[in-house]
This record gives sequence, structure tokens and C-alpha cells, in this order.
Amino acid sequence: MMMFDQSQNKAEESAKTAIDFTKLKVAIVHYWLVGMRGGEKVVEDLCHLFPQADIYTHVADPDNLSDTIRRHKITETFIGRLPGAKTHYQKYLPLMPRALEALDLSGYDLVISSEAGPAKGVVTAPDCVHLCYCHSPMRYIWDQYHVYRANAGLAGRAAMSIFAPWLRVWDHASAARVDHVVANSDFVRRRIAKAWGRSADVVFPPVDLDAFQPGDPAEVEDFYLYVGELAAYKRPDLLVETFNESGRPLIIIGDGSEKAALEKVAKPNIRFLGRASFETLRSHYKRCRALLFPGVEDFGIIPLEAMASGRPVVAYGRGGALETVRDGVTGVFFHDHTPAALNGAIDRLENELLGTLDPQALQAHVAAFGRDRFRQEMATTISDLLSSAQGGRA
Repeated sequence: MMMFDQSQNKAEESAKTAIDFTKLKVAIVHYWLVGMRGGEKVVEDLCHLFPQADIYTHVADPDNLSDTIRRHKITETFIGRLPGAKTHYQKYLPLMPRALEALDLSGYDLVISSEAGPAKGVVTAPDCVHLCYCHSPMRYIWDQYHVYRANAGLAGRAAMSIFAPWLRVWDHASAARVDHVVANSDFVRRRIAKAWGRSADVVFPPVDLDAFQPGDPAEVEDFYLYVGELAAYKRPDLLVETFNESGRPLIIIGDGSEKAALEKVAKPNIRFLGRASFETLRSHYKRCRALLFPGVEDFGIIPLEAMASGRPVVAYGRGGALETVRDGVTGVFFHDHTPAALNGAIDRLENELLGTLDPQALQAHVAAFGRDRFRQEMATTISDLLSSAQGGRA
């Protein structure tokens, strides 16, 4: 795993062979651009590294993208021209491999694919360097397949049974087209080894630390907070069941396929705010007792945003949370997806940690995950990769 000081040393060592990025013709390939979640924040920072880059994606909704991304030329695959693509793009998943391979990327010196849905399967020229920044191999065909299938409708389950085996073969085979793989966490690095048989470096994704600041501890209120998509694999159902049982106040920010069902069973101590503005999000981060993070996540930027706001995290002790949350220092873990385990972790937080919590220490902890660190490590990795490729062609 790359640490910040190590990347600084590596940057100094490779300075003699640094590449002039401004002279490169660069393409960034992202699975879909319909909002500004973690994957899109990575694209945004790659755009800072390569302001001249062209962007390719299956479907784009410019109204939901940052100004930084909108300034770039964005080209959709043919998926973007299909009926209802902006809202039902995932239903066209079986067509996405063909759509990627139809893209003409000849003439580019560097292609960076941002992968969590199909993105890396583009065909590049022999002298083009292709780096894949992987948020995760497609969860819905690999380790989360059975979770997604169990929560799909009858037609969805049938489609997954038909197409998933073929998509796994294509996904594994297309990984061989990539020159170098970078994972967003050590957890995802292990997923990549399992699904693709490829080794990968680790560069944590960027967190906009300047956007979050601790508030006055006296302003902390008596509620717990969940932020994120209301999807089955993220386990918001566990939160509703647990807080129905305990009666503690819970605020849920986010939307998704599980929202309506959860609202039907939630008791009055649980409030659903839906999608919220950035200011509303920042305010709730600073005022909550703690953030709840109950799923197995690839990495998890949301807990870092909460910690940058001076609040601890109660997280399920698997996946990316193990790389960002320090048990007993910046939060607590629970290890079973049961109300008893989650309530026990919250009791521990209240009895052992909240009284001695130092919001400034939490903010200091997340400093190693900032945007400058991401840009520096990616620039060093890309520069070394290009230098090696040039050496090989000499």
C-alpha cells in the first residue's frame, strides 16, 4: 500500500524522468456520468491532472456534473442514444462491452479507464498506455452477485442468470488489455486479484478535505446519520431494523431502490431526507452523534467526510472501512449484520469514545486521504508508467 511519505520519495526519485503531461493526447473512460459520487470525484481530479483530456462514457447527464467535468469534451457510446438511457442505463449492461469496443481511441497516448461498471474494455493502439483506476470489479457479476440477484425482480433475476456468466468471461478477458491497474483500496486490490488475476497498486481516492470542517462540539445533536444510496448491498435495512428496536433518532440522507420499502416499516424516530444539498449534508455531518456505515464497501469516502467534520463512524468491520476507520480512535466496528451487534457498537461508542472524542484529531487522521495526495500519487504512477513504456520502445 502506498503511503503519503513513500509517494513523496517516489516522486523525487522519478523527477528526472517526469513526463510533460501537457503534450499528451489523453482519453478518460468512465462507466456513466449521471451524478457526482465517489467515482465521478476521481474523474474530476483526473481532469485537473489532464485538462486537455477527452472523456468517454456510456451515458452522460451534464446537469448533474461538476463544471470541471463539463468543460471537457464528453462523448457517449451508442448506449446514450438508446431509449431511457439517462435513467435506465444499467438495463443496457449486456450491450456495454460492444459499445466500448466500438469506440475509436486511436491516436491517444494515454487512456485512463475509471472502472466500477464496464469501462476498461476499450481497444487501444499498441503504443498507447492504458491505465485502469479500479473502484471495484463489477460487484453485480462478482462477489455481490447473489445480493443483487436476490433483490432484483423476476425479469431481473432471469436476465442476470443469462448474461452474468458471459459478462464474467468478458470482464476477465478485457482485463488483459490494460497495461497497469491501480486499485482504490487494498480490499479492492484483493478483489481484482480474485476476479481478473491481475496485480494492482493502491492509490486511495481523493477526499475534498477543505470542504469539511469540525463544528462546535456543543452543537452536536442527539441523532445518528446515514448518508448514501439506499441499495440492498449497503444494508440500510439493518439500520431501520436496529433503530426501530432501540428508538434512537436516525436521519437518512439518500435515495434509491429500497427507499419506499424502508419508509413503510420505519418508526417515527427515523427520518428520510432524500437527496440533500451539499450545505444540508455538511450541516448534518457536523451535528450528528456519529455516522453509520453498515455495508461492505470498496473504500468509502463518506466516512472520511464525516471524520473531516469531526464526527466518529460506526462501521461494519469489513471492506474499505478497515483502511479508513481506526477502531477505538475515530470510530468503532461491529462484526455481525444483526441489530444486537450494531446496538452493541453504538453502546460502546457512547460509553467509551464520545466523552473523550477530539474532533481535531479526527480531522488530522483524514489528512492522508486528501486531493493533493491523490494527484501526486497518480501523477507519479502515470509518469513512471509512461517512462517505462518509452524505454521499452527505445
